[in-house]
Amino acid sequence: MISLFIKISYSDVIDILLVAYLIYVIYKLVRGTVAINIFIGLMAVYFTWKLVGMLQMRMLSEILGQFISVGVIALIIVFQQEIRSFLLMLGKIGSGGGKNGLLFRKLQQSTELEILTIVEACVNMSETLTGALIVITRENELPEIVETGQMLDADMSIALIETIFYKNNPLHDGALIVTENRLKAARCVLPVTKNPHFPASYGLRHRAAMGLSETTDAFTIVVSEQTGKIAYTDKGKLYTDISPARLKEVLEEEFS
Repeated sequence: MISLFIKISYSDVIDILLVAYLIYVIYKLVRGTVAINIFIGLMAVYFTWKLVGMLQMRMLSEILGQFISVGVIALIIVFQQEIRSFLLMLGKIGSGGGKNGLLFRKLQQSTELEILTIVEACVNMSETLTGALIVITRENELPEIVETGQMLDADMSIALIETIFYKNNPLHDGALIVTENRLKAARCVLPVTKNPHFPASYGLRHRAAMGLSETTDAFTIVVSEQTGKIAYTDKGKLYTDISPARLKEVLEEEFS
């Protein structure tokens, strides 16, 4: 006689909770990057493999099983940055710094972005032909990018933004990261776009802004040092020759 009930022990419940929490932690690491699509696809393939195994579809189960076993190597290559972040997080927890890590991070109410401050600073730098590269983070706070620069964690200020990008300032060369309405870090190194069709007329700041936009959910503002024109990148697209009014409008749509 077939039993209609599934026997679940305490160890099964703990196993399910730990797996669910592990998936959640991995999701927190990859959200806001292009890796999230790969992560969702892999989860879909894995659960499909388990389902066809339960249904005893031997041929399909074997094919998916081979794909998953070989895919482990591909995972290490694709998610090398995320794996590094995960191991660093575990190291901080083991050394007593876990209270500031992902596992123990308290939910905080998001702070509204000071849009007028950013727009006015960009206008002033545009008028003086001061090159600038400002990154405003969303879900992904770009910890790997922040580590490449100089930590600031300063209040939002027009004067401070202009000072950072002043040509004789050691911090001007690189990107300024803005997170939760705070100037998080300056002189950060961004990945450059590898798109062969990207216009050659644009400089390194535009290429770096586009490269970050292609791989993360960050919003990036560029002020050209040659022309003073303002541009921004979002969701893998570059928008050039933007007026201050249009920049304010876009920022309000995205962050207000």
